[in-house]
Amino acid sequence: MKPLLTQEEQQRITKAVTKAENGTSGEVTVAIIRESSDYAAHELLFAIIGGMIISLVMLLFTQPIEIWLQTKLWRYSSGYLVLFYIAIHFAAVLVLYLLANLPVIDRLIIGRATMSKKVNQRAFRHFVESGTHTTRDNTGILIFISILERRVELLADTGINSKIAPEEWQSIVTNIIDGIHQKHFVEKLEVSIGKCGELLRQHFPADESNPNELNDAVTMLEER
Repeated sequence: MKPLLTQEEQQRITKAVTKAENGTSGEVTVAIIRESSDYAAHELLFAIIGGMIISLVMLLFTQPIEIWLQTKLWRYSSGYLVLFYIAIHFAAVLVLYLLANLPVIDRLIIGRATMSKKVNQRAFRHFVESGTHTTRDNTGILIFISILERRVELLADTGINSKIAPEEWQSIVTNIIDGIHQKHFVEKLEVSIGKCGELLRQHFPADESNPNELNDAVTMLEER
């Protein structure tokens, strides 16, 4: 499976985080995941329903199908027709399930509301697991990108979030999403990380004691 980012791209993002944190006591973390849930139940349900529809449509053509089978088999019986329908049904379910795993079809099956919920849940989970919520001044910012869903969650701890208007956070998120659609993901992400750094320096400039509390490296999440 193709990696989400090359080593060079990961290094560029890490450098952008390090630069953004220069001159501020705040922290920026970036995490990227292929998909925030496996959505297997949705894909299987789609395949089963699709298989049932195909089977029902085939019932309308029982007579020509039976005639066709009679021309192909030496000793035909009605049992072969039943076996044929069963085989076609399971083949249809298998093919539809495989198709459902294609990203473009997956997004259509799952729907925006479900994807939004799953990405939000996974982002909050990583926000806690990564320790972004435990910085000294509660100034941690997590940029969480889920590729399949093409969604970005920006979670900011209470210290910095209380000082920034929602519109500013949204503009940062929109910039990253535009980068995903325009195939300039890393470039747009670097800009958005820099914007987070500007906001942090504005409200939380560095003091004499300015430890780097969180790892600057981009986190590549492969698990769901």
